[in-house]
Amino acid sequence: MSRYSTDVSTADFHREVVEASRGALVLVDFWAEWCGPCRSLTPVLEKVVDSFDGRVRLAKVNADVEQELSAHYAVRSIPNVKAFVDGRMVDEFSGALPEGALREFIGRWLPSPNEALVTRATALRAAADDAGAETLLREALVAEPELESAQLELVDLLIAAGRTDEAGEWLRPLQYRARDEDRVKALNARLSLAAGADDDRNELEARVAADPEDLAARLALGRRLAADEHWEDALEALLEVVRRDRGFEDDAGRRTMLDVFNLMPPRHPALRTYRARLAQAINR
Repeated sequence: MSRYSTDVSTADFHREVVEASRGALVLVDFWAEWCGPCRSLTPVLEKVVDSFDGRVRLAKVNADVEQELSAHYAVRSIPNVKAFVDGRMVDEFSGALPEGALREFIGRWLPSPNEALVTRATALRAAADDAGAETLLREALVAEPELESAQLELVDLLIAAGRTDEAGEWLRPLQYRARDEDRVKALNARLSLAAGADDDRNELEARVAADPEDLAARLALGRRLAADEHWEDALEALLEVVRRDRGFEDDAGRRTMLDVFNLMPPRHPALRTYRARLAQAINR
C-alpha cells in the first residue's frame, strides 16, 4: 500500500482532492475491479507517487461505485487519471502509461522545490526589499532556468524598477510557452505602457490643450494616465488618438487601448463601454 494513496468517495472528495491539492499535486485515479489496464496502472502510480515523498498524492476512485463523481468529471473510459493543482483540475490522461511517461506527466504540474524562493521573493517585494527579492529570484533561476513563476516575478520587478530593456529580454521567450498566459499579457501591457510612465502629466496635458492635433502628446498622456491607473481618463485620451488618426504610429492608439484593457480589473465597469466605443471608432 502506498504511503501517499487513499481511497476516496463523494463524501470526502472535496477534502482529499480539492483542498489537498492546494498543498500538493493530487492525482485522481478512476478505476474499476473488472478493468485489466487499471490493475496494471495502479502499482506504477503508487510507486511513482511514493518517490516524491508527499509532494504528490494519489486519490483512488472506484468509478463503478462513485458514479456521481465519474459523471461530474466526464470519465468516459478507464483508467482515467486527472491532475489537481490549487483546487482545480488541470490535466488528465487515459490508459495505462509506462513509468517514464507518468513521471513526465507529473513533471508538468509538480510545484518546483525552488517555488519557495519565489514565495520568499514575493514577500520581500511586499516589504519594499526589491534588491533582496531580485537576489532570491536569480538564485531560483540559476538552480532552475525554466522556472516560469520566477521568470514572471523577475519581469514584474524589472518593469517596476524601470529596467524595461532587461524586462523585455526575459519576457520575450515566454510569449508562446508560458502556462500563465493572462499574466504574460498583463506584463506585456505594463511593459508597453512603461515607455510613458516617467512623463510629466501636467506638461502633457498642457501640450494637448495648446495643440489638440498633437497626437504624440495625447498618446503619451494616455500611457501616463494608465500607468497611474486612471483607467477611464487614459482610455478617453487614447480613443481620441484613434478617432483623429487611426494610423498614427502604426495604430498605436488602438494597440495601447488593448494594453490598458489587459491591465484593468476584469470587472471594471469602463471595460465594456470603451471596448464598444473603440469598435465604433474603428468601424465608422
